[in-house]
Amino acid sequence: MYNELYADVILPLPLRDRFTYRVPPAFQASIKTGIRVIVQFGARKYFSALVYRLHDVLPAGSFGMKDIDAILDHEPVVHPAQIILWEWVVDYYCCTWGEVYKAALPSALKLESQTKVGFNPNFTLPVDLSADEENLIEALQEHGQINIREINRLMGKKPAYATLKILLEKNAILIEEKVEESYRPKTATFVFLHADRLTEPQIADALESLQKAKKQLALFEFFLSETIYNPEKKTNIGKKQLLQKSNAQEGALRSLITRQILRVEEIEIGRLDFSYDQEKMIFELNEAQQKAFDQIKLADQSKPVLLHGITSSGKTEIYIKLIEEQLSLGKQVLYLAPEIGLTAQLINRLKRAFGDKAGIYHSKFNDAERVETWFNVLKESEKSYQIVLGARSAAFLPFRSLGLIIVDEEHESGFKQFDPAPRYNARDVAVVLGQIHHARVVLGTATPSFESYFNALTGKYSLVELNERYQNIRLPEMVIADIREATRRKRMKSMLTPELYDEIGRALGQNEQVILFQNRRGFAPYIQCTSCGWIPKCKHCDVSLTYHKHLSALICHYCGHTETLPVLCRECGSDNIRTKGFGTEKIEEELSLLFPDAKIARMDLDTTRAKRGFERLIYQFENGQIDILVGTQMVTKGLDFDNVSVVGILDADQLLNYPDFRSFERSFQLIAQVSGRAGRKNRQGKVIIQTTQPKHQVLADVTQNNFIQLFNSQMKERKLFRYPPSYRLIRVVLKHKDRERLDQAANLMASAMRKLFKENILGPEYPLISRIQNWYQKEVWIKLERNSRLASHKRQIMEATMQIKSLPNCSGLIIYADVDPL
Repeated sequence: MYNELYADVILPLPLRDRFTYRVPPAFQASIKTGIRVIVQFGARKYFSALVYRLHDVLPAGSFGMKDIDAILDHEPVVHPAQIILWEWVVDYYCCTWGEVYKAALPSALKLESQTKVGFNPNFTLPVDLSADEENLIEALQEHGQINIREINRLMGKKPAYATLKILLEKNAILIEEKVEESYRPKTATFVFLHADRLTEPQIADALESLQKAKKQLALFEFFLSETIYNPEKKTNIGKKQLLQKSNAQEGALRSLITRQILRVEEIEIGRLDFSYDQEKMIFELNEAQQKAFDQIKLADQSKPVLLHGITSSGKTEIYIKLIEEQLSLGKQVLYLAPEIGLTAQLINRLKRAFGDKAGIYHSKFNDAERVETWFNVLKESEKSYQIVLGARSAAFLPFRSLGLIIVDEEHESGFKQFDPAPRYNARDVAVVLGQIHHARVVLGTATPSFESYFNALTGKYSLVELNERYQNIRLPEMVIADIREATRRKRMKSMLTPELYDEIGRALGQNEQVILFQNRRGFAPYIQCTSCGWIPKCKHCDVSLTYHKHLSALICHYCGHTETLPVLCRECGSDNIRTKGFGTEKIEEELSLLFPDAKIARMDLDTTRAKRGFERLIYQFENGQIDILVGTQMVTKGLDFDNVSVVGILDADQLLNYPDFRSFERSFQLIAQVSGRAGRKNRQGKVIIQTTQPKHQVLADVTQNNFIQLFNSQMKERKLFRYPPSYRLIRVVLKHKDRERLDQAANLMASAMRKLFKENILGPEYPLISRIQNWYQKEVWIKLERNSRLASHKRQIMEATMQIKSLPNCSGLIIYADVDPL
């Protein structure tokens, strides 16, 4: 006799609650916490839910409770430690369980039923069907069960709902909800000796029987030479490889299978690359690195360590030594990088040290590759990754025994998830993950975030500093180039000051490489009619369209809306339309005119969209196939090139004048980071910073490498105006397609927040770009003291958002909270 058993499950939907289902007696022996199950939610839909908890308490008001329909996994796909992390993310970032579930698991592990439509075989075709109805029935008879998307495609992309409704009323079609597994293991066909041909006499008999079948005999002899007569003593060979190497036809193989001499078998081979077979090398640390390594080892393991090491000081070699130690203990290591592009160089360094023990996980992998990496980390085997290098989503992988977490370039905004929810910061998630696993957490950077440095100074983190560059290479010489003065004296070469132009020429003459940084992609930020001042804007967003010359188009960088380049002004009809400003595409074109013999390439979102686009550019630059690399922020993020002697920052004003309380911090970080790409091996590099504000304090601090001066001055301002790290910020964002309704809701939200938190409220106010994809948005910013009751305050904020959303005039309103916004 079975007792009643219930399962609380998490659905992959943006719902704050968990839902309870009854576990049928047949499933009670096999159900476990952390496995996926199929459940019905609503009248028709089915989802793969995750079992959060099993219990025997019937929930109150549970009349008509549904049963679990199926179990998908034999063993948990999520560890208890992950569930603890999810709980923290839900509470801290004011998001839902479903949002965390969707963010954490690869898409192929989250199943949702699809509506399948089929022809009813009992239906008798009448003569009064419309043309659309007849076409749809013919399609269903030809293709069998198909989903709505396929029906729309077959009907010429016309919405087929009206036709389906009529046919359903006529009982001509059957509708069914089906859940289909999207992940399929990658397999290959291998050839083996048949079970009756395993001994030497049996093999000899087979060879004798093939004397008159010359092609079959040749193929069988080749198979033997590649397998059992091979010094490596292999038992099988791939079917494709066997036929290609032996120049045999498939018919000969089929005959050998029919004669029961050979057999074939489908074997799962996986999609992950374990082919690294080169010699592994781990370099010894120099004196400064060894001192930093020892300090990390001696630091309190319950606290994260902030490794503040100047650019090119050899932080990665320290990481490798820390990883080596953890691998010797049988532990796993998570290595987080802020951008997918950085993984290209880092994985090569990790594989040189640890071979196939290192793997990658990020969003540019397809669903199947991500699923296989997930299970590789989850299940221990001979080919399990012990080191996983990845972007922020890698923090949610199912680690079995995590011993070390490295967050490289911890200051980077790339660790922050903006949309969709959960809007987490992977750096902070890593700190919590380390506490859950009792793992060492190391945050490394040359330019710490003010939050992390504040935590180090107040004792929440341990601080380790590394102030010597590897091989004692001097920091690059920094030169401030005054754009205004060069323009006044008519010495500008396109967008280059004479200082930068001369240094580029000198570097090219000595076969050295150059990196130029401009934080705008495209050809020009906008175009303008010089007669009336008209500027083309996106019809869906409140932003000007960016001109992309290679596409001859105007593109919105927020929603992707594209327009053809106008010949005449749409306001006055003038043909005096000119580009304004310059992006990476225009710089690339201008450089090709200024330095016609140089090989120039561009690194931005447009040139790295392909899965291997970033890796291809990195490879070409490392191997001297590119002389000048022009790029956006991608070129600032921890890349290591031996032959770069000159770095140019084309427009520092754009960084310094951005209207944000973090603009000076970010300017310092970006300029210092991109400067660190110069002169990393054997020589001192040179950095040219172009600006119209040569006396700016941030430029003085960055040229003197005086992070402390900047930090102290900014901390005084932030404390005075109640900004992080002295205070915590929560940004409440409201969106609606009706501007008036948005204004009303935003005023209600701000009023509710002022009742709760008194004077520490900013807004409601429109952000810099007030409309994106036809959604108007307003923001309310809440400042909370660091020692305040943060959890209870966040609950109050969420309750207020729910109350406002439930008001009758707020239908269609979107509200969400962004905790610790960047």
